[in-house]
This record gives sequence, C-alpha cells and structure tokens, in this order.
Amino acid sequence: MQAVIFGKLYKDKDLPHIQALFDALYAEGITTYVYTPFLEIIEQKVKMPGAFAAFDGYRDFLVHQIDVVIVLGGDGTMLNAVTLVRDSGVPMLGINLGRMGFLASVEKKHILLSVQKLRRGQYQIEERAMLYLESHPEIFGEIPFALNDCTLLKRDTSSMITIHAFLNGDYLNSYWADGLIIATPTGSTGYSLSCGGPVVFPGSGNFVITPVAPHNLNVRPIVISDSSVISFEVEGRGENFICTLDSRFELIHANYQLAVRKNDFPIKLVQLQDTSFLNTIREKLGWGEDIRN
Repeated sequence: MQAVIFGKLYKDKDLPHIQALFDALYAEGITTYVYTPFLEIIEQKVKMPGAFAAFDGYRDFLVHQIDVVIVLGGDGTMLNAVTLVRDSGVPMLGINLGRMGFLASVEKKHILLSVQKLRRGQYQIEERAMLYLESHPEIFGEIPFALNDCTLLKRDTSSMITIHAFLNGDYLNSYWADGLIIATPTGSTGYSLSCGGPVVFPGSGNFVITPVAPHNLNVRPIVISDSSVISFEVEGRGENFICTLDSRFELIHANYQLAVRKNDFPIKLVQLQDTSFLNTIREKLGWGEDIRN
C-alpha cells in the first residue's frame, strides 16, 4: 500500500499526532510520500522512522500507484486536498487536527487504529458529488469544481446584491440578499447550514440553494435535483462581487456569465469500519444528547 500525507499548516501542539501517524505508517509497512510544501514545513520537526519521498502535485498520481491520500488538518484542509486529488480517483482519509471534523472524521486519539484498519482493508469507499462552475470569462483555472459549495457574495461592506437565478433555463427567483449558496450534500453541513439550510445526506442526489441574509423573509432554502443546471445574473451598486468555490475565491462583475452543475467526477472518501456519516453528524451536532443533565 502507498499513501500520500497532505497538510497545509503546522502547530507545535500537533507534533505528537503527526509523529504518531508516521510511526503507524512505518509499523504497518505502508510506503509513504509527503506533499512537498508540507514536507518543507515538518522535515526538521518529525523523526522519520523510515524512507519516504516527496510528492509534488497532481501529476505525480500518473507516476505513482497511490492508494490513499491521508489529510492532516480540519475540513478546510480536506477541501484544499481536493484540488490536489482532482480526477485521479484516489480516496482521501482525513485526520482531524481542527475543530468540527465533518470531512476529517478520524480523531487524533484513533490514529494508530485507523492506520491498522486502512492496512487491513477494513473500510469502504464513499463517493461524494461535486459542483462544476461554468463561467465566461473563465475563472478558477484548471480547478473550477468544489466539494462543498459555490457562493456568490457581496464584497466587503457594500449594500446587498440582486442575484437572478434560473433553473434549467427557467426563471427561478431574484434573491435580494448578501449572497447565495449552492451546496452539495457534503457542503450542506457547512456554510449553508449556518444560513438555515437543511442537512442533506450524501448520495441523495440533491443540491441546496440557500440565500445569505435575504431581504425578503419569505425566501427560504430549497432542495433541487443534482441533475439541474443553475445559472445566474448578478447586479448591485458595487462594481465587483465575490464568487467562491470552497475556500477559493475570484472577483467578478455583472457581465460574467455563470452556471453551476454537477461535476463530471466525484471525490472519494475513506469510511473506516464502524464509522458513518450518521455517526459523524450525530456526534458533531450533539443529536440525542440532553445538555440539561
């Protein structure tokens, strides 16, 4: 088995957990590569128990037979890893060094057990649908897709904007709001949830359209089929607006033509034995708990 370790940031408090991961991979005989920018951060801090190699980027998936990308960080780091993995088909396993951990679902204390399960094949692969943004002029370069959401937002402290939305070419609504979120089921537990959107289970075949601080109180989040194409026209008092794909953003203006649809390929996540999406949201959202006792 061959694994790539991906990370973005390093904190001293995380060193024992990073070291534990390298030790566990070595003990299980897993060939290890480290994403080059992350390697440059940790190579003087982590005691490498065995041989390893640098992994420079997406094109290295064509050279090496990688079985899994192990992501060290929070959900934001998982979203960054999507831009590395792309359409390679390599599944990701997230070890939560952040806070919520909906995507990075392996807790720090379970690193050794998780690597053992991975080596023994005690897991399932879950496919997560993504969004694809069609735009003219083109933005986001080679990675115009998102695992969580695509958003259209006002810039800075400007007044609210108007977003005219169309569903498969038919007029849907004009949203007078601070912005609009188009979320996948994976992204339904993120920004969309904080704006009043529903939790949507992976594999349900839906997207969620959630307004951000809408001016009209009768405007609510809606759930649509993920076979739909949602297109937009944006206007407002400001000259520029913000368009985001997960944690990445570009400035756009009213003349941009934008449409969102289901991406041509999914992202694959490793679900270890005895873990599931239902277990994760129940734990993270405190479902079934009575905090009064």
